[in-house]
Amino acid sequence: QVQLVESGGGLVQTGGSLTLSCAASGRTFSSYTMGWFRQAPGKERDFVATISWSGGLTFYADSVKGRFTISRDNAKNTVDLRMNSLKPEDTAVYYCAAHKVQRYYSGRAYPGDFGSWGQGTQVTVSS
Repeated sequence: QVQLVESGGGLVQTGGSLTLSCAASGRTFSSYTMGWFRQAPGKERDFVATISWSGGLTFYADSVKGRFTISRDNAKNTVDLRMNSLKPEDTAVYYCAAHKVQRYYSGRAYPGDFGSWGQGTQVTVSS
């Protein structure tokens, strides 16, 4: 199993940028599709982006497409989420997650597809 720790959240003004990082432990990190999800107060956990185990494939929610970029460094066991042009509606706790199945990628994904989760990092965008 992969253990995950997110960092990089904070308070930013509308239009600003943040980069979230997720550090993973476990020798099999490079075998898993990774995802970012977010959860606003009182709402369900929503899909943000996924990246395949090799990093060659990515997929984004429509709400963040063109503004967010997911990337990974398998040598460092990290996955990042670069967030530009932030909006108040991006305010949420952001979670990184590792897929349940090794070497499986489907693009759009759901929380139930992921077996390992970080503790989350808060992102607040002020208007």
